[in-house]
Amino acid sequence: MAENKPLILSSPKQRQGGHYERQACQYLQTKGLVLIAQNWHQPKVGELDLVMLEKGVAWSTLVFIEVRQRRLSGFGDAALSVTTAKQNKIIKTAKYFLQQHPQYANHDCRFDVVAYNIKKQPTKISTSNLNTQQNCDEKSEQSVLPEWVVGAFVAKAW
Repeated sequence: MAENKPLILSSPKQRQGGHYERQACQYLQTKGLVLIAQNWHQPKVGELDLVMLEKGVAWSTLVFIEVRQRRLSGFGDAALSVTTAKQNKIIKTAKYFLQQHPQYANHDCRFDVVAYNIKKQPTKISTSNLNTQQNCDEKSEQSVLPEWVVGAFVAKAW
């Protein structure tokens, strides 16, 4: 009998992505959203980072969230890295999610992005001989706050 073991994220990029997805989930939960699914996967179609429910007074909204992390550069920020092709893949995967979870079929749906833009922070290195400090552009990064883009994109002919 095969055991159900949790998926272990093996590459550094996967582990880093998982870290930011957990941070985004915690952040959104503090804003009142309820986690429905995390890393929901439809084979040969795509993956949804987070599926959450935003409960309202009159109705609830099912929110599909893409989490992105990127170092700031001249190529744009993390939120802008969700291309039209990626949006279409998320929308297609969301349709499969709704087919497999009909209890959410009548909810309004929204597509959000939670972006983490990482800025390099200079590291201060003290040189004992000179009694001065000098900046070093190491891989030291300052902590980043999430940028929550509500309704980042829409599904056509939903």
